[in-house]
Amino acid sequence: MTLLPERYCPVDGARVPADSLAWCCPVCQGPLDLDFAPTPAPLKALTGRANSLWRYAETLPLGAPTVSLGEGRTPLVPLRDSVSAKLDFLMPTLSFKDRGAVLLAELALRLAPHRVIADSSGNAGTAVAAYCARARLPCTVYVPEGTSAKKLEQIGAHGARLEVVPGDREAAARAAREAADTPGTFYASHVHNPYFLHGTKTYVHELWEDLGGRLPDVLVVPVGNGTLLLGAALAVAELHGAGLIERRPALYAVQAAAVAPLARAWEEGLEDLKSVTPVAPTLAEGIAIPRPPRARQILRAVRESGGTFLTVTEDRIRHAQRDLASMGLFVEATGVACWAAVRDGALGTRSAVVPLCGAGLKSGLATG
Repeated sequence: MTLLPERYCPVDGARVPADSLAWCCPVCQGPLDLDFAPTPAPLKALTGRANSLWRYAETLPLGAPTVSLGEGRTPLVPLRDSVSAKLDFLMPTLSFKDRGAVLLAELALRLAPHRVIADSSGNAGTAVAAYCARARLPCTVYVPEGTSAKKLEQIGAHGARLEVVPGDREAAARAAREAADTPGTFYASHVHNPYFLHGTKTYVHELWEDLGGRLPDVLVVPVGNGTLLLGAALAVAELHGAGLIERRPALYAVQAAAVAPLARAWEEGLEDLKSVTPVAPTLAEGIAIPRPPRARQILRAVRESGGTFLTVTEDRIRHAQRDLASMGLFVEATGVACWAAVRDGALGTRSAVVPLCGAGLKSGLATG
């Protein structure tokens, strides 16, 4: 087995052995980071490599993949003016979560647990279920009641056991965390496990390659638990540290106005969340997270990039979904949040890329 890096707590510095099934800090029970500082390969060195996210092998904490489904290398297409979209809904399970799920399944395969569990509002659970099926690992996915029937069908099709938890997304997470402490259990948490972030960062490495060794002025990213944004921040730091980009793009974080705890903390100038935000109904179910465990890291990453937070109403989400569909792109409501935030010219003439994170077929056209 390839030597794995240790994990550590970014709050108190507690260390967790590389081969441990522990899923959180033993002191504060918070998320973990990875003691891993890679140097990405220069642009010319990528020629002829695998046409998947594994082409960025130098930046990944796991090598020689055995469970890959060809994830990554999604198209970048222009939308309007200086804004382009990266079509991450064209992944094997139809969402960007495959980027992180493949790393979690690969890690689980090497640690050989008795079972894998995950919690999700749909897409992350689907991705973990699919890659566990590929790895022949038993998997259970905890989801909140009200999860899209199409997502439940997709999770079940991959052979995962479904646990539908009464209540909201937080209730599903609590149930999974209780189960995670069972001996021999690998908790494939896309929030607590740092390997997931090192998978999502390939989104930016691909952008850098697609744009010929540069990045746009602004990276617009949807934020619930912040896994794509924090992955983006990792990649930007790696590319800048290696001298492969001269300047860092600003990170613009987008939340649904109905559930926007981070945007409110940002407006108040806070470094962390002050209180729990009640979960209101929103079409953007995938980012309706009232207390993201990595809130402090998310706020710091946006601040250090020179970025900001944007919020979008339910009407703007509906209109953005139809707007993208009129351009041939059918994207689920959560996945259109970034386009909803910038399609009316909020960025001026600055170049930007928005991720289209999940396929519209997963939950259908937003109505009401």
